[in-house]
Amino acid sequence: MSRIVTNASNIQLLYEDNHLIAVNKRIGDIVQGDKTKDKPLSEILKAYIKHKYNKPGAVFLGVTHRLDRPTSGIVVFAKTSKALKRMNLLFQEKCIYKIYWAIVKNKPIKTKDTLIHWLKKNPKTNTTKAYPKEIKDSKKAILHYEVVNQLKNYSHLEVVLETGRSHQIRSQLAYIGSPIKGDLKYGFDRSNKNGGIHLHAKCIEFTHPISKKMIKIEANPPTDVLWDECSKIKA
Repeated sequence: MSRIVTNASNIQLLYEDNHLIAVNKRIGDIVQGDKTKDKPLSEILKAYIKHKYNKPGAVFLGVTHRLDRPTSGIVVFAKTSKALKRMNLLFQEKCIYKIYWAIVKNKPIKTKDTLIHWLKKNPKTNTTKAYPKEIKDSKKAILHYEVVNQLKNYSHLEVVLETGRSHQIRSQLAYIGSPIKGDLKYGFDRSNKNGGIHLHAKCIEFTHPISKKMIKIEANPPTDVLWDECSKIKA
C-alpha cells in the first residue's frame, strides 16, 4: 500500500522511498521541460530532494511516464537509475495498472465497453486522431471504461488503460462522442475556467522495481463541484 507523505511546498507528495517518489500533479503543471520554459515537476522535485537530504552535487531523477498539462493526478518518478530502468520495463511490458477518472458531457451508448482504435499523432497541432482501422504510422490503442456515476448534466467514467498512447483517453472518448469536459482540442464546446480538463489519474498499482512489494498509490482529484460530487458518490 502507498505511504502518505506530508506536502512539500506546493507539491502534494503521495509516496516516497529510496528509489521512487510519486506526486499528485496539479492542472497546469508540466512533468518534464518543454518549449514553454516553465519549471517542470522533475526540476521542482530535484530541488526538494536536494534540500531534504542535504545532497551535494546534482540530484538524479528519472521520468517514468507523463501526464498531459491540463490533466491532474499521479505521476511516479525514479530516484535511482536502477529503479528508472526497471520501471521503464514494467511500463513496456504493461505490468502497471492505472485507473483514470473522466467527466464527459455525453453519456456513452454502452455503460461498459472496451475501445480499440488506431491513433495517429499530428505534431503540428499536438493532437491525436483515432481511426477505426489501422492506417499508415498509426498505433493500436486499447482502453476499458465504465460509467460509474450519472451526474445532473455529465457522466463520470472510470477508465483503465491497456496501452499508453499520447492523448489516448482524450481522443478515444471523443471518437465515441463523449469528449472530456473542458477539452476544446477534442470537441468539448467550452473550456474550464482553470484551463484544465476533467481527466484525473486516480490510482496506480505495480510491483516495486527493487523491493518487489505490491505498491498501490491513490490521489484525490482537484477540488471543484463536479469532482467533489463524484468523490462523495464513489465513497
